[in-house]
Amino acid sequence: MTKGAESFWSGWQERLAALRQVPPVLRIVWDSGPVVVSLGIAIRVVVSLLPIALLAVSKFIIDAIVNVVAHHQPISPRFWWLVAAEFTLALLTAVFTRVIDYLDSLLSDKYTRHVSIEVMRHAAQLDVIAYEDPVFYDRLERARVQATDRLGMIQSIGRLLQQVITTLSLSLSIVYFSPWLLLLLVAGVVPAFLGESHFAFLGYAKNFRQTPLRRQMDYLRILGGSKEAAKELKLFGLSSFLTDRFTRLSDEIYRENVDLSRRRLLAGAFLSLMGTLGYYAAYVWVIWRTLIGALSVGTLYFLAGAILQASNNIQQIFSTASSIADQALFLTDLLAFFEMKPTITSKPGALPAPRPIVRGFEFRNVSFRYPGSDRLVLDGLNFRLRPGERVALIGENGEGKTTIVKLMTRLYDPSEGQIFLDGIDLREYDLDDLYREIGVIFQDFMRYEMTARENIAVGRIDELANLDGIHTAARKSLADEVVARLPGLYEQMLGRRFHEGLDLSGGEWQKLALARAYLRDAQVLILDEPTAALDARSEFQVFQRFAELTQGKSALFISHRFSTEITAA
Repeated sequence: MTKGAESFWSGWQERLAALRQVPPVLRIVWDSGPVVVSLGIAIRVVVSLLPIALLAVSKFIIDAIVNVVAHHQPISPRFWWLVAAEFTLALLTAVFTRVIDYLDSLLSDKYTRHVSIEVMRHAAQLDVIAYEDPVFYDRLERARVQATDRLGMIQSIGRLLQQVITTLSLSLSIVYFSPWLLLLLVAGVVPAFLGESHFAFLGYAKNFRQTPLRRQMDYLRILGGSKEAAKELKLFGLSSFLTDRFTRLSDEIYRENVDLSRRRLLAGAFLSLMGTLGYYAAYVWVIWRTLIGALSVGTLYFLAGAILQASNNIQQIFSTASSIADQALFLTDLLAFFEMKPTITSKPGALPAPRPIVRGFEFRNVSFRYPGSDRLVLDGLNFRLRPGERVALIGENGEGKTTIVKLMTRLYDPSEGQIFLDGIDLREYDLDDLYREIGVIFQDFMRYEMTARENIAVGRIDELANLDGIHTAARKSLADEVVARLPGLYEQMLGRRFHEGLDLSGGEWQKLALARAYLRDAQVLILDEPTAALDARSEFQVFQRFAELTQGKSALFISHRFSTEITAA
């Protein structure tokens, strides 16, 4: 077998295997709107039977007219009932087609909403460490796109149901006169179907290969137009460098796309001729049978219409089925994403976090390495944090200080060794309950483009309506001074993404982030570089209050500055 043939059959095997993705997606569609789905199926079944009904009524009308004209017989009383029936069927076709479009529109909105929520919900459940893997990012990006980009496949499944029922009804009528007519039509359509499917598979493989390149292009596009990078782009003269790189990547993708499109055009044009030849061969046979008197004029009209519609529907069935199979290939990452399970979870019957903490945290011979790396970030670490104790971890960047925080909060699990809380392995506790007792602000804290009140309330989101608590937390972190200068105070939208939003300086954002930790009012307070963006005066004020604010709490400081250690002590 040649390499091209092997590639062809391999593509088909992968395409057929991808059809296993369809039932889970149909389940998602059903969950998004069962009533809309049920109505859509019922109406499509009715609409799919209307073409054969219209042709049958038209046959009787034409035969009646020929009989009147040729034999000069009076019009039968049922003739006008046939005309009324044809009008009614045409009206139902027009109305039900609009209803189907309306239901498809509703289902699209419901599906997009449902699957987007599920992607967000599932992403939040996955391990934080998964986000360290670029392969996961590629899968997540494709899953996000597939979550809303496969609406065409869902509508194709509905069309396929309608096309199959219509084709079956038309085919049975054709087979009644001659089975060879139907075989002739199918023989002309199958090659075009196989060719289209093959090129659609090549398109999927191409898009899969291009995902990393497209992610680079998206990053370069954002980098070239972001406020944060604007200063360095000008001062360092990076504009041409970024533009040239973007151009090189986009040219590579363009050349690959054009090559595939050209091959698909040439092959598709040739194969489509075979379907046309099949239709006209059947059409000529019907005309000949009519001319020799074997078929009536009404039957000629019926069969000509049935052959034409059956030919079109057979092509559409193959095309739609191929489209569904090919789009199912794109669903691989979406369903694989949903199948991903977090490894850091609460055990059945997990223990609640201790209240109060009596003995504190203890690291025993803890080592940690990131997935895919042999380098130990931590190697045999032994460390204790007792209740009411304030500890500062001082060290250079990259020495694992933040990793200790992520291990203590069980965002990661150790590669080796154990972490205990009150003498019990951290993995024995309920995760959500453990998180409630720990307040953390990371050095790469989030800047939520929401109101100032919401930016603070994310520290304990169920306190969103507790204005007194939010004001107190803001006062402790000095964020109240920042809010007092905002036109909308606590309801001021922050950031530049939305209308009337105001951006803050790095230090002002950090004060809001510190307020989140104080609002949380947890037993353990962890601040990772809490004053990195503050000026010297604000830093001094924050640490002046720190001893008071951490009274009775365990507090862990992360810093790369020795002066912070002295002040905190």
